[in-house]
Amino acid sequence: MYSFLPENVTPVKQKVSKEQKPLIGAILLGLLLVISAVVSWCYYSISLRKADRLKTELLYLKKDGFIIHNNQGKVVFRMAFQSGVLDLDSCAKQGEVLSCTRSEKGPLRFFVQTVIKDKVTVMCYRVRWEEYVADTSVLHTMYWDNAYWYGGAEMRTQHWPIKLSGYQEPRPFVTSDVYSFGDGFGGILESYWLSSNATAIKINASVPFHLGWNSTEKVFFLEARYKDSPYKPPPGKEPFPELSYRVCVGSDATSIHKYMVRRYFNKPSRIPSESAFKYPIWSTWSLYKADINQEKILNFTESIKKYQFNYSHIEIDDMYSRYYGDFDFDPVKFPDAPAMFKKLKEDGFKVTLWIHPFINYNSSNFGIGIERGLFVKEPTGRLPAMVQWWNGIGALLDFTNPNTKEWFQNNLRRLRTKYGISSFKFDAGETSYLPHQFSTYQSLSDPNMFSRRYTEMADQFYDLAELRVGYQSQNISCFFRIIDRDSEWGYELGLKSLIPTVLTISMLGYPFILPDMIGGNAYTNVTKDMKELYIRWLELSAFMPSMQFSIPPWHFDKEVIEIAQKFTRIHESLVAPLLLELAGEVTDTGDPIIRPIWWISPNDEAAHKVDSQFLIGDTLMVAPVLEPGKQERDVYLPAGKWRSYKGELYQRTPILLTDYPVDLDEVAYFLWVS
Repeated sequence: MYSFLPENVTPVKQKVSKEQKPLIGAILLGLLLVISAVVSWCYYSISLRKADRLKTELLYLKKDGFIIHNNQGKVVFRMAFQSGVLDLDSCAKQGEVLSCTRSEKGPLRFFVQTVIKDKVTVMCYRVRWEEYVADTSVLHTMYWDNAYWYGGAEMRTQHWPIKLSGYQEPRPFVTSDVYSFGDGFGGILESYWLSSNATAIKINASVPFHLGWNSTEKVFFLEARYKDSPYKPPPGKEPFPELSYRVCVGSDATSIHKYMVRRYFNKPSRIPSESAFKYPIWSTWSLYKADINQEKILNFTESIKKYQFNYSHIEIDDMYSRYYGDFDFDPVKFPDAPAMFKKLKEDGFKVTLWIHPFINYNSSNFGIGIERGLFVKEPTGRLPAMVQWWNGIGALLDFTNPNTKEWFQNNLRRLRTKYGISSFKFDAGETSYLPHQFSTYQSLSDPNMFSRRYTEMADQFYDLAELRVGYQSQNISCFFRIIDRDSEWGYELGLKSLIPTVLTISMLGYPFILPDMIGGNAYTNVTKDMKELYIRWLELSAFMPSMQFSIPPWHFDKEVIEIAQKFTRIHESLVAPLLLELAGEVTDTGDPIIRPIWWISPNDEAAHKVDSQFLIGDTLMVAPVLEPGKQERDVYLPAGKWRSYKGELYQRTPILLTDYPVDLDEVAYFLWVS
């Protein structure tokens, strides 16, 4: 049934009563709150899943970098991505691998993998960023502002911990002669760094690695690229750059370094001659430079005996041959070389010879090298690539060629047989002497492998041999010599640079270190003004793995002679037995012989800053005077019980001894009291 309203009648709306309005408002507000809660929960759940997806153990990934915490929640490592920003929506986590497939530029291969998972002792992460575009670069920025850092390379100006100044664009991380060329990295290097925050980073050997820095922002630039670089992609591979490295975090700096050395470095399999640890080496270089002859060498050895110094061996340096590249003595300078060697043998002198990888164009061996294809060649591989080195122009022997290695070693063996020579001082070997464009028998994707091949050739003569280059050469059982020093006090190739350089090389896995000649190269005239520098230098050298004289003590006065005799005795009686004991352990542990003082107190921040003291093992701490005109110095004793060389006992440690008196004929040293 239907009802109709008249057309002129309007329906009346019912009004909401005042009592109902609050109820309706409350219902609407409740609905809004429920909807907001649901949305928030969904967003929170998604955020949680995303956060979990971008975290692997204690590493937190962001689109522009990552941070790593230690077990106490402290940020101990920061890395920023400079060459691209990750598209986090392309990231996924599967097991221990967190991977991403895109950046804002396009496709890439990026992943972080947890490779060591032991939160109590060590956590390691493998990081890889690989581009799919040729001739581009991958650039990451590593911050050093929250810790002290060590390692990397021998440098012309050396500090401990690392102290770099200014701004440096990334440049090839390759071995270089920093004495001759100044810029660049030194002859001994490894792409490994360690921090006081118990964090270590090792760049993979496959990376075309370039290193730069910005001291204002306190960052390292880690770059991988092939363009405008001495690195080459492996044969048959596209020049797609890849930056890959491992970052490990431990409980303290000492334990994480021990872990890294055992996992990533080789160890020497043999120990050099005991005599090189016990007795001084006597070199002709600083004394005579290239102006040597038979008479001078015999007079030199007579003086060594006259002043009652012991000797491991005498080292005949540049230039005993007629031409650079000859393997015999100049008959004008050495009219009767066999008689000279007979006399040296009768007097108990072993002899080593200076040798190098260059054959100058005027040597008879230059033609032999061309005929047999023994040299580094220009890019076509037809002609030798001529190079300029500090003694002229010549060709560079190619030790990636087995025939070159055999030919060179055979010539050295003939010298040993003919004259009774014990071993050789292998000079040069840096990649900085390779031409800008070159070809070798075996392709060198990493030019540092040229230095590595040189050390492999020398290892056969290990017992009294010395090298000045090292790259992945920790298993080579030779002494590794730091680059030449100038007769100066400072950090640029001077006396103050010795301890930072030796500690750096030591932490890179090279235990048998030769700190070069006492007093430096002495290119200026040896005068009485150099006396104090010479004394402080020889006092420091007495506590190094080996001592090397060239400017002899008798060039000064009786006081210097007596101080030199005193410290050669201290080296032989106190230092050498400990050195030999530690050398015997190196083949098993890889632990350094010369150690920073934080080695035994790794959580002591003050110890991490000390650059003028060092340890031999864990029990002998040395604090030489390195300032002119000083007969006192500050000495920092880390935690433990120490007895000084004067007999003083220090039990309330750590302690800073200010203005500790050290006479001109003394070195402050302290023995650990167990």
